[in-house]
Amino acid sequence: MPAHMLQEISSSYTTTTTITAPPSGGLKNGKQNFEKTLRDLGDDIRPEMKEDIHDPTYQDEVGPAPKLEYVWRNIILMALLHLGALYGITLVPGCKAYTWLWAYLCYVYSALGITAGAHRLWSHRTYKARLPLRLFLIIANTMAFQNDVYEWARDHRAHHKFSETHADPHNSRRGFFFSHVGWLLVRKHPAVKEKGGLLDMSDLKAEKLVMFQRRYYKPGLLLMCFILPTLVPWYCWGETFKHSLFVGTFLRYAVVLNATWLVNSAAHLYGYRPYDKNIESRENILVSLGAVGEGFHNYHHTFPYDYSASEYRWHINLTTFFIDCMAALGLAYDRKKVSKAAVLARIKRTGDGSHKSS
Repeated sequence: MPAHMLQEISSSYTTTTTITAPPSGGLKNGKQNFEKTLRDLGDDIRPEMKEDIHDPTYQDEVGPAPKLEYVWRNIILMALLHLGALYGITLVPGCKAYTWLWAYLCYVYSALGITAGAHRLWSHRTYKARLPLRLFLIIANTMAFQNDVYEWARDHRAHHKFSETHADPHNSRRGFFFSHVGWLLVRKHPAVKEKGGLLDMSDLKAEKLVMFQRRYYKPGLLLMCFILPTLVPWYCWGETFKHSLFVGTFLRYAVVLNATWLVNSAAHLYGYRPYDKNIESRENILVSLGAVGEGFHNYHHTFPYDYSASEYRWHINLTTFFIDCMAALGLAYDRKKVSKAAVLARIKRTGDGSHKSS
């Protein structure tokens, strides 16, 4: 990228909205403190968005856990997908170079549909996007096939608000396998349905593009996740149908899924907690590599309203680089960023001592 373009992107970064952290009293003293915190934060976060702020007043009900109900359709389909992906690995050496490039581009594109789209834009409202960018991201999100934006955002807001409880859809306290993929193979815990159903999702219900995707999601995902990624290599440069299907579609899709799932599993179980040692989410560089910037998870759960989901801007964070490029083109704006002073104050107050400033 030309130097003047990088300079323009970097200078556009100064247009972000700097926000402060929660008051130093924290969120540990029950409902009164929690409500006071939300009042004190006011417009410093996002006036239209509070549903992703952790609620420490919620506690799991005492008693035996409900019996697991297996969703055999999901189990069978997930097993077949991964068997197809494993077979795809054996076919990789025989693929044409264009097919490797195509699979990688589809991987990055669909990953951005999750990270820059469903996650940072629609779940957390950390920045705003103009229609061309929102259209680009909704198509990418459809290719990713991880539920439509509305359902993805609802589950993710519940994950933040009720983190590490039964109301968290992929509660990491139920183990690595459950938080990675097991939660998709069983019926949701009743607490997930109850609390998720109470979340304010009016912002997404009012967004026509999100509702359009939800209405036509099944034909959209068939086209974008399976048909198009298979037909392009087969038709455009004469790749075999078998290589196109098992490498360009099944293997690519399985890799995107597992890279995203590692944010729920590995990034909640392995790594440091430099910003808040009292929560389970961790900083995991390997996860950031696979999930294009989403592995700085202790920071993200501490400051869910930061558009970069990291203290370090472009460091192992392709998603932040992408959003900043879109800002330079005028397609992204009003990027929320936590001030350095607020970050350092939080590190000193609740960090585990692993931060380089400690």
